Formats: sequence, C-alpha cells, structure tokens
Amino acid sequence: MFLALWPAPAENSALLGYQQQWLWPKRSSPVPTERLHLTLHFIGAVERLRLEAVGAGLQVAMTPFELHLTQAAIWPRGLAVLQASAIPEALKELHCRLGEALQALALPVESRPFRPHVTLARRAAGTIAPAAAPALLWQIGSYVLVESLPGATGGYRIRRRYP
Repeated sequence: MFLALWPAPAENSALLGYQQQWLWPKRSSPVPTERLHLTLHFIGAVERLRLEAVGAGLQVAMTPFELHLTQAAIWPRGLAVLQASAIPEALKELHCRLGEALQALALPVESRPFRPHVTLARRAAGTIAPAAAPALLWQIGSYVLVESLPGATGGYRIRRRYP
C-alpha cells in the first residue's frame, strides 16, 4: 500500500501527452496511463484486519495547492521522472502530517528525504527527453490510499480518497 497524489483526468491527460513526447529505448517500460501518480509515502503490506483503522487514521488536514512539474530527469537505475523545481510548502506539510499519522499507526515511515516526482518510465537509461521543458500544472486538493494488486497484470486500486 502507499499514499499518493492521484491526477484528475485533465492532469493525467497532460502527463500522458508529455510522456508520449519522449523517445523511449525498446527496453524501457513507460508507466501505463492509469498508474501515473506521485507517491507521498510507501507503506508496504497491511493486514486486511487493519485496513479500516489504517484508512481512518490516515485522514489528515491539508491545504489545497498547485504543483508545477517543470523538470524532467533520468535518475539512477534508469528511472525517468518529472519533478517540480520547487516543492510547495503545503506539499511539505502534507507529507509531514502523513508521516506522523503513519507513526501513530505503527506503520513504517521512509527515512530517505522526500523527493516528489511522477515516474514516467523504468529502464529508461539512454532515452531522449523532449527538447521543450515541461510545464505541467497540477491542482491538488486530495490524496489517496492505494493498494498494489498482485499478479502478472498487477495494477492499483484506490482504497480511499482524502479529504
């Protein structure tokens, strides 16, 4: 399970349009449209018996904000990402509050610094990004609790939307 910012249809369409401008090597694996998101916190496995309590315990106050995704990059291990040049204060606060809620639920909180990004593709070393810099504006007014589905087809299921 994980907590994420999930794009509305307009933002998802803009992300897809930008993703399609890249020249991906054959070995690359672009993220399917329905899986594009920005992870706030990775949680991992949660016992089914705890799902309702965990879902309720992850409701935190948040201030709506705009996220400007303006920087494309290839991170180590060939991860193609889209990130913001500046992290809005409201996003930092949301990430912190969710971390505190996870701790209160005795769930793990990652120790690495928060680097908000949307993963566009994996195994993308050697890819060619579009010449024009991205200028995607994302209106954020909610976040979601997501379950990763097992199996070959995998996928995600939104378990709960906040607020």
